[in-house]
Amino acid sequence: MKGNIAIDGPAGAGKSTVARQVAKRLGYLYIDTGAMYRALTWKALKSNVKVTDEAALAELARRTSFEFREASPGELAVFCDGEDVSRFIRSAEVSRLVSRVAAWPKVREEMVRLQRKLAAGGKVVMDGRDIGTCVLPEARYKFFLTASLEERARRRWQELVAQGDNVPLEKVKQEIEERDRRDCQRVVAPLRPAPDAVIIDTSDLTPEEVIEYIIKVVREDRYGG
Repeated sequence: MKGNIAIDGPAGAGKSTVARQVAKRLGYLYIDTGAMYRALTWKALKSNVKVTDEAALAELARRTSFEFREASPGELAVFCDGEDVSRFIRSAEVSRLVSRVAAWPKVREEMVRLQRKLAAGGKVVMDGRDIGTCVLPEARYKFFLTASLEERARRRWQELVAQGDNVPLEKVKQEIEERDRRDCQRVVAPLRPAPDAVIIDTSDLTPEEVIEYIIKVVREDRYGG
């Protein structure tokens, strides 16, 4: 089980929940690349850096440190320049703008460099939108999680409501649909399954069922060569 595990998929498919638990149970390091882009977006907003300024965003990425620390058993906190930003990066505003930040080629170049460095030691579970196709194309295990738009919107809406953001469900659905469009149509590293990825529709599956399946595949080593 020395190979890295790449888990990709659109917003609300359950990547982070699944990846976090898979890493914990296998004793791997979990790296949430989506949280890294969210943290950068949050910092850009805080620093008054426009999401339309590619050069400024890339420079911001070069000057930013990202760290994941265990806040409690099974829960990781995201730190940006030493500050715990776990709650801030899940805001509706960050969710609305993060895909625009992540679409810039120079920004992705900086972030991918950081992500590959984090995964260089192996035994890493990394989730995002282009892990199996771009960041870690040599990963031994590749999975692509998906779900219906309605189910993904419902999950994200529940997450926002739990944080105190009273956002209408329909608005969340529209924002996820727009993000899907941006992620799939961007020129650099568009959202798509790697040719050798195992595709899992999570619409009618519990997180536990998805986690168990992925762990079974890895432990039995039925996938990968």
